[in-house]
Amino acid sequence: MNTIVSTAWLADHLDDPDVRIVDASYHLPGTNRDAAAEFAEAHIPGAVLFDVDDIAAPESKAPGGLPHMLPPPGLFADRMAALGIGNDSFVVCYDVHGLMSAARAWWMLRAFGHDGVAVLDGGLPAWKAEGRPLETSVPKAPAPARFTPHPRPALVRSKAEVLAGRVGTVIDARARERFEGTAPEPRPGLRGGHIPGALNLPFGELLDPATKTLLPPEDIAARFAAAGLPESGPVTASCGSGITACVLALGLHRIGREDAAVYDGSWSEWGMPGDTPVETGPARRRS
Repeated sequence: MNTIVSTAWLADHLDDPDVRIVDASYHLPGTNRDAAAEFAEAHIPGAVLFDVDDIAAPESKAPGGLPHMLPPPGLFADRMAALGIGNDSFVVCYDVHGLMSAARAWWMLRAFGHDGVAVLDGGLPAWKAEGRPLETSVPKAPAPARFTPHPRPALVRSKAEVLAGRVGTVIDARARERFEGTAPEPRPGLRGGHIPGALNLPFGELLDPATKTLLPPEDIAARFAAAGLPESGPVTASCGSGITACVLALGLHRIGREDAAVYDGSWSEWGMPGDTPVETGPARRRS
């Protein structure tokens, strides 16, 4: 099953009844951007909006809740059914950044047992750059589908598991300055720094800087190696709130490490004032 599809492939399959396209765009707090409004202005024909803040645990929407935490299986199944996604669907995820939050939708589907999912290489920017068609209005709701989830707990890690050291190597997708604690977090009230012993690989280093397409597998492997990640063994990706960690999980999947997990609470949980230990400064490389 392909992890990545090209714009040419998607253009050839826009009318395939088994292909479902989701715009999974997400914007960090403070950017003053509205993913739903931008979707209504321009999206790939046939796409539906995959709102990671809506397809989330109910407690995520409560005051003080952790952002867009993975929902319970029944809620996820209901949201997929409403988006026209069934167990036989092949889902193509994209975002307006090229590749950032699309990987979150990819990971969520895989976490609920759906392997028929890929990310559009280069996302909406690549689609637009090639002059491909766009829709400029809110689409009608698709015909409901039937989605039966088959959760994969091994792909999701909790704070308790990280504290207990049961998650293998932790690798953090945040910018180096945030990881080292020299730049503030976009969410107020969080401490600076990183999980003790974590490695750092900013997610953008897995992308071509000009096209925002995913690097070839051999280059992805080299980036992980340069960050200090062992060639084998369990690995858990983390980030600010579980979004860009999924880009690292996607990259690991691309090089054959399909069991890479994501710490869903990530720094939004770990970095809160409390008793979780925090390190600052550069990652401590393993000998």
